[in-house]
This record gives sequence, structure tokens and C-alpha cells, in this order.
Amino acid sequence: MLNPWAVLTQHDIESIHHTSLAILRDVGVSLPNQEVLEALAGAGADVDFNHQVARIPERLVVDSVERAGKQYILYGRDPNRTARFGYGDFVLVSSPGQFAWVDEDGGPRRQPTQEDARAGILVSDALEHIDIVGAMGMPLDIPAEYRDVWMAAELVKNSTKPTHVWVANGRSLEYILRIYEAVSGGRQAHRQRPMIAAFIEPISPLRFPETGLEILITCARYGLPIAFGPMVQAGATGPATLAGTLALENAEILAGIVLAQLFGPGVPVCYGGIPHIMDMRSSQISFGAPEQGLMAVAMTQIARYYGLPVYINVGLSDSKRVDIQSGLERGMTLLMGALAGADTFGHMGILGADQAASLEQLIVDNEMAAYIKRILRGFEVNEDTLALDVIRKVGIGGNFLGEAHTRQHFRQELWFPTTFDRRRWDEWWAAGARSMADWAHERKTQILAEHRPPSLTLELTRELDDIVAAARRER
Repeated sequence: MLNPWAVLTQHDIESIHHTSLAILRDVGVSLPNQEVLEALAGAGADVDFNHQVARIPERLVVDSVERAGKQYILYGRDPNRTARFGYGDFVLVSSPGQFAWVDEDGGPRRQPTQEDARAGILVSDALEHIDIVGAMGMPLDIPAEYRDVWMAAELVKNSTKPTHVWVANGRSLEYILRIYEAVSGGRQAHRQRPMIAAFIEPISPLRFPETGLEILITCARYGLPIAFGPMVQAGATGPATLAGTLALENAEILAGIVLAQLFGPGVPVCYGGIPHIMDMRSSQISFGAPEQGLMAVAMTQIARYYGLPVYINVGLSDSKRVDIQSGLERGMTLLMGALAGADTFGHMGILGADQAASLEQLIVDNEMAAYIKRILRGFEVNEDTLALDVIRKVGIGGNFLGEAHTRQHFRQELWFPTTFDRRRWDEWWAAGARSMADWAHERKTQILAEHRPPSLTLELTRELDDIVAAARRER
């Protein structure tokens, strides 16, 4: 891989770190959970039980970061299909679920359904560079009380890759864990080869939701990986300055790491450095701003300072179409994050700032990932690749197409797109002058018609259906 790209100096990183420690020590965090507050008090934090606020000392933060697991692997239903964190891999996730759906580029939004979620899983499973599968859409025809349980079951039924589902609360997590344990062969087997990682999103500034704390406690005790991903917005839920926003974001993540280590010493953690800006004209969060890329690179550097795997929100756009703005914002920020050395990136297939899911966009994002992987791979410089002998042989005005050296190297050296168009103008025009969105739509149609992942056994399918039925009855 190419050398990491940086925007912060070592002094900058340490300044942000010490500011975050001061925030946790002097301001603290809101934690509406008695068990969590008692655990923090026992570990030496200054706890105000009446206001449910804990001020966390530097020693506890530093010890917790040191204790946290720095690597983990998520497994799919097929244990050979994995996503590794902390190993230098490039991991992409399709969106775990948007609340709106777009059927074709430029079309209207509508509510997602069960069939949309199944289609999202199927397309994600088929795409070569999507490593972790989400359902893309939240099926609003499934009641919210057990929707996440239903989605977890559908994910493992319809994909052999690692999967990601938004977990609503501690109650539904119990059913979701039963699903993954049934697939993996029991609780102990699932602990050794986890199929799920918790995602905890603090509410900025400096608050943890009660449901998130329930999920955190359970997953930490089970030894399952936990990612913390606050979305501080510069100018709204965080300072207008990027440095201040980073310090606040970092403080919230560090607080989460402390909690994870209190309930599961050594549990692996992913550093979700995903701050954004608020656009002051529209009052909307921005997914594609240049500041997004800058903060993502900075967050990657800070995570590496702690030795943790890192998730950043890049490869996203504020555009609602597969268009020039989308390609520019997605490509530039994803490349910035990839060159910085992050492990995983913004969820693929999203239109706008979490405004809809699009399978066409997901397919384009998959191609973008292949493009960037080729950049990250770089190229070798050695006696063979310098090709002096073949240059001498071909000489002035010759041609290298027929040379054995070309046949030996071109497949390794050159990237071949599957969706991007490189044909001559006349060929493109004769074929209908199709756009990128047209190509993506055609590939989506083909995948939905042809892709069929291996099925679960009938017995295991019934077991998962029974778990979903139990969650539905007890909602």
C-alpha cells in the first residue's frame, strides 16, 4: 500500500488528545443507565447520580485505550468470507438501511418494503467489493418493534458474507444474537467467530442514548466487537472549528472505549471517527463537503495514534443522483480516506445525506472501490518492470502489443472496469449512448435475475423463522 497521507502533525494529534481528556475530566458525559454509572464510580470516575453525568479521569481513559482489542474479524455464514479490521484491509459496507428508496436514478422516493430489503441484500452479496452486507432499506411494512430481528434473519438467509444490521435496543439484540448463534453453531462458537459488531452512536454533544448503553453492555460482556461512531456536526452539535469538532468527537469515542473496557476488558473496538459539518445555508448535514475529507483523514491519524482500527464517513455525497457532483464528492473523499489508511468507510449506496437507498448507486460505488483499490496497490519498480530489454528490442517507432512481456504483465498492471465506459464514441452511440446510471440499472437487473447465494438448510431456516416469530409475539 502507498504511504499514508496526513493532515495533522504529531503535535496537532497530541493537542486534540489532551483537549479530549480535559473535556471528559471537566465536562463529562451524560449516561442514563444506573449500572453504567456505578461501574464508572467504582473505577474512579466522578459520578453525579442525580444528573446521570460522569466525569472521567485521564488515567481511566488511557488505561482503557491500552486495554482495548486492536484487531478483530467478522465472519459470514460462509466462514471463509470475512471482513478484517486492524489488518490494513480496505473494507466496504452496503448501507444497513435507509428510510426511503429510489427505484431508478432521478426517480421519486418511496417507502422501502420487505422485497426491497431482500433485493438490497442480494445485490450486495453479488458485488465483488462489498465486504459486509446491509439490507440497504428499512422495510417499513415490518413493524418497528421487531424489524431489526427480521432484517438480521433475512441477511443471513440471503448472503454468505458478513452482515450489518442496525440494532434498536437491548431486547431485540437478544433475538439477533440468537440468530447469529444458531448460524454459527452456538454462543461459544459465535464468540470465537463473531458475525456481528455493535455500533454505538453517542448523541452529540456528550450524551449516550439509553438503548445504546444496553447494547454496549451486552456486547461487551459477550466479547463482541464494538464500534463507536458519533456524528458531531461542526457549527451545530460541535464547534464551528474543525479542530474543536475533532476534539469533541474524539472525547465521545474515548468515553465509549472506557465503557466497553469496564464491561468487557480487552473487547475489540473500532474507532468511528465520522464527524460532519452543517451547511449554514441549508441547515442540513453535509456528506460530501471537502471538510468531510479533511476531518476523515485527521480522524484516521488520531485512531492510529491509539492503535485502533478506524471507520470514517467518506465515499459519500450530498447529491441525490448518479451524477457529476456525486462522482466528484464520493471519489475524492474516498480516495483521501483510503490514502490515509482507514479500515472502513461510509456505507455504500446512499443518496444524499442519508436521504434514500439506491441499488444503482451501490453498483457505481462498487466500481469506484475497485478503481481506488488499484491506486492503493501502486506498482513495482524492478529490472523486469522497467522493461529495458523489450524497449531495446522494439526500438524507435515500434509497437509493444505483440511482445511476450506485454502478455505477461498487462492483466496485473492494468485495471479493467466492469461498469465504467471506455469504448469508442461510435460504439457507445450505436449502443444507445447510455449513461453510468443506465449501465448500473442494467447490472442491477441482471444480478436480481441471476444471482442466487447458497441456501440455508430447511432446519436452520425454520429455526430462524421461529426466532423472528418469537420477537414478533413479544413486541
